[in-house]
Amino acid sequence: MNRREFIRNSGLTLTGLLLSPWAVHAFPKREGEILIPFLDQPKKSNRTMLDWSEFDSFITPNEKFFNVSHYGIPKVDLSTWKLEISGLVNNPLMLTIEDIKSRPKQEVTFTLECSGNHASANFTGAIGNAKWGGTPLAPILKEAGILDNGIEVIFFGHDIGEEKRKDATMRQNFARSMSVEDALEDSVLLCYEMNGEPLPNKNGAPLRLIAPGWYGIACVKWLKRIEVRDTRFMGRFMALDYVTIRKEARPDGETVWMETSVGRTQLKSLTAKVTRIGDDYHIYGAAWGAPIQKVEVSIDGGPWQEATIDTEEDHEFAWKIWHLNWENPTSGEHTVVSRAIDTKGNIQPTADSDYITGKHTYYESHGQVVRKINIE
Repeated sequence: MNRREFIRNSGLTLTGLLLSPWAVHAFPKREGEILIPFLDQPKKSNRTMLDWSEFDSFITPNEKFFNVSHYGIPKVDLSTWKLEISGLVNNPLMLTIEDIKSRPKQEVTFTLECSGNHASANFTGAIGNAKWGGTPLAPILKEAGILDNGIEVIFFGHDIGEEKRKDATMRQNFARSMSVEDALEDSVLLCYEMNGEPLPNKNGAPLRLIAPGWYGIACVKWLKRIEVRDTRFMGRFMALDYVTIRKEARPDGETVWMETSVGRTQLKSLTAKVTRIGDDYHIYGAAWGAPIQKVEVSIDGGPWQEATIDTEEDHEFAWKIWHLNWENPTSGEHTVVSRAIDTKGNIQPTADSDYITGKHTYYESHGQVVRKINIE
């Protein structure tokens, strides 16, 4: 009898399943479990953001999923909407939503994070994990036939804003770009579903880009046009905003400043919450941004202890849920910090490392986060 058959036949509740010896599960909601709030818990936001103290689901429900927009949320008329594929292509395309939905469907479970997440004390929930459904972009680009001199794919949204550069005032659509090679990756989707439901308007309906492994800024919402060009795109959200500025020291003592456009996600983890039943304490958290090898936790600056990673949910581009049994914590104030280590051996940097302190912008804030908690 396999595990699922045993559960059905024995009448075990979900709690009974999670306490069973078969597998380590992300959220063992044990009877009588009490949340111990962190002393540095951020204030409740007026925006829809993930509340880490309520972190109890591998998939983030649509209604609790964060959204960020720079030019507001546009009203898109689905009856007239079409996606334009143009620029340096042999066969320009105009696709209706029915055209797109008629193509082979692909799903990916992907943890989408704003690159400004954890940039400030109260902006700590701009992240969520969803199952995204749509059709791969690569076959459409190949059907359009990218010309040999095409090097850049630009994604334009329906959202429009006004920008000023020197003496020019411009109305322009939100836009981001990536190289042709990146756009042709098999995992990149034109997405019209989120967690098995039609894509919500606030999250980019009727169609958005989902680029697993990239920050949310690259996953353009409310898609309007995809254009291939022979030059690098240098719009506001590529070259002026969403740029990370970092100071670096060269071996010869010279200081150089590097400015890089925010793109792929960085290795990261976070201690989400601590709970107890009687004297039994558990620490829970998540890790994401790269293929995760392990997560380690340090309490009060002590030795790193390896956490247990959930093996029930294992998706290439989704966060890994972990927990650690906290043995016999003493009364008083404590610090808890986690670090993720990826399969290449890279370690999530400390907040006081040169790599983090040399950064002079708030994007890509992926240093280790120290949490404070009081045990009575």
